Amino acid sequence: MFLEHLKSNPTINNNTTRSLIAGAIGGLAGGAVKGLVEYFLPVRKAENRSAQLKILDNLSTKITGTPISVQNEELAEQLVNFPVGASVGAAYGYGKKDKDQLNLAEGIIMGTSTWISTHQTSLPILGLKDKPTDVPVRMQANEFIAHVLFGITTELVRNKVNQRLKK
Repeated sequence: MFLEHLKSNPTINNNTTRSLIAGAIGGLAGGAVKGLVEYFLPVRKAENRSAQLKILDNLSTKITGTPISVQNEELAEQLVNFPVGASVGAAYGYGKKDKDQLNLAEGIIMGTSTWISTHQTSLPILGLKDKPTDVPVRMQANEFIAHVLFGITTELVRNKVNQRLKK
């Protein structure tokens, strides 16, 4: 229904717009899969808070004077994960605007590069995550798997949405 509504909009026939929308929807789906994987496979020590919570705690403290409550932590993480997933997916979709075919290898590369550029470099540099050398290999592997599945899901959904919007 949602895709049918989008297709009726003449600007969707624009290859760039269609690719951005398909990528963003793919990134949302990929973010959901990544979150599900991380729910079942530990990606950090129990006593460590996620980078998302650290960012939102800081923001919440500045705005309200109090950090995120424990009962709202899961929701708070998703308030970061889903917009980031949609943004990464939209950028990925834009990069694939002239490539309509499904290519899981490109999804794997996107998921891997996202993992490297966040969990292996920028988040530790910003002090939001432990250095990679301080994270157990098993937890790093779980995080890597979650990101690869994020990339694969983003590519699968991006391709399907793109094809549906073209018809």
